[in-house]
Amino acid sequence: MLSITLATAGAAALINLWLGYRIIRIRLANKVLYGDGGNALLGQRMRAQLNFAEYTPIVLVLIAAIELSEGSSTLLAVAGGVYIAGRIAHAIGMDGVLPARQIGTVITLTLTGLLGLYALSIALLDRPATELAPPTPAIRQG
Repeated sequence: MLSITLATAGAAALINLWLGYRIIRIRLANKVLYGDGGNALLGQRMRAQLNFAEYTPIVLVLIAAIELSEGSSTLLAVAGGVYIAGRIAHAIGMDGVLPARQIGTVITLTLTGLLGLYALSIALLDRPATELAPPTPAIRQG
């Protein structure tokens, strides 16, 4: 079971609902059906949700792939938790709290890169030596 991936994906789903709710509230209050209707805050919140949708799938795929490859569960749990916290900070920052946005952006980019490097290291470096060595010719007996 991919418990870390499941927990991170579950938290991400709840954040996505929260991001959507924040957009719906402004749409209803301002009677905006499409686009941002010229409302700057609505545009910012729409962008926050889209940014979430841009990064979260690859982070979840990386966490799942690393978890399946028996990567460090402690490291992945921390990465998942920090990623979720960073995405919340980014969304709050998109409402005008610039330091939160910057923190969220740095966390997102850093974790995406580190998880990518970790995945590559598992794929390229952690293989058993027999998989990396060239095949040896069979010795005929007889």
